[in-house]
Amino acid sequence: MSEASLRKTAAGTFPRGIRTNLEQFAQQAVQVFFVGLMIGTERTVLPALSGAFGVPPNSYTFLTAFVFSFGVVKGLLNFFAGQLGDRKGRRRVLLLGWIAGLPIPFLILFAANWWWIIGANVLLGVNQGFAWTMTITSQVDLAGGRERGLAVGINECLGYVGVGVAGLATAYLALRFGPRHALFGFGIAVALLGLAGTIALVRETLPWAQAEQAERRQAGGSHAAHASLRTIPDDPAGWDVFRLVSFRHPTYRALAQGGAANKIADALVWVLFPVFLKTRGASLTEIGWITGAYATIWGMSQLVTGRLSDRIGRKPPIVAGFWLLALGVAGTALARGLAAWLGCAAVMGVGMALLYPNLIAAVADISPPAWRGRALGVYRYWRDTGYAIGALLLGVAAEMTGQIVSAFWLTALLLIISGLWIATVEETHPPHLHA
Repeated sequence: MSEASLRKTAAGTFPRGIRTNLEQFAQQAVQVFFVGLMIGTERTVLPALSGAFGVPPNSYTFLTAFVFSFGVVKGLLNFFAGQLGDRKGRRRVLLLGWIAGLPIPFLILFAANWWWIIGANVLLGVNQGFAWTMTITSQVDLAGGRERGLAVGINECLGYVGVGVAGLATAYLALRFGPRHALFGFGIAVALLGLAGTIALVRETLPWAQAEQAERRQAGGSHAAHASLRTIPDDPAGWDVFRLVSFRHPTYRALAQGGAANKIADALVWVLFPVFLKTRGASLTEIGWITGAYATIWGMSQLVTGRLSDRIGRKPPIVAGFWLLALGVAGTALARGLAAWLGCAAVMGVGMALLYPNLIAAVADISPPAWRGRALGVYRYWRDTGYAIGALLLGVAAEMTGQIVSAFWLTALLLIISGLWIATVEETHPPHLHA
């Protein structure tokens, strides 16, 4: 059989589209929901336990160290997960992610001090870097170019719904069984179910990316979607992809900084929002409603915003999202009262929903299938390193000025600049080419 016939056979064996691959797409959706549940176990209950683990009052640098360690490790593992996924397969890396998650509940259960929690978050970074990266890469493989934004939107929606569900569930379970046993029981159940589902039900999606690669070569004589990438080899080294996405290519570079900027904003919400709102008179219950509204609206809205960018292009929703997010951050700093803060949280959630899945979709748009996993891994490296950058930068800003609100103004400024930067680069998904 000729090479052209082999390519046609591969393309026919692995057709793309969400509906065409609904069973496997749904399995990946279940997986990302469990991945969201895993990180959600640590976003609600653990900060309230910090005093019991030896964190002194007002020691915000030590407190945020667990966010810093998570961001550094998850960022690095995103990068390596992309390379491993392209070379060894998505499913194997997903399995490694769940194996890394198994010790986390035990570290929390037996933790003698806060360093154990920091260590647990190192493993959480491994779990999230491997597992979440592979679910999104697999769903992009299955969906194809016409539904890429929708695929990313579904992935991020279910992941962050999982985060919210876990935060609420562990809070109730902690009241019933105590925090350590609640987090242990919930966490070990999630890790085991995720691992079992991967072993029994998840199928390898790398052949879909390889079939798409063969089709592109046959149709256009090039592996690259954009002319600016056609001088790149079919199988570049991981470090070459890192340099290209991080520094050399203007569109990739803009998208990478945008990823870091939005995670700086999320670090603000995770670490400093509760402290700030408490100093302004909000009760713990009100703080829970405010941060919960932000996460829930962010998660659910991505079902709409990902599909929107498939129709109108990536840049309009991304740029609008950054500026809405900046408006919500600034509004929170100025507002007073639960209703006003809830309104600001809603604005921030919509802003995040507009930019978050579409940054990923934009990276996928211009990444050749042969090294799409590596390109997404580099983008996600910079994006999640934003947690570490945010924990350090915003903590220093608050300590230097003696006012937490200065971190809000700094974040809003960074978001405005980030949106302007992305507005200056190419549209990766021109709607007239995908009508």
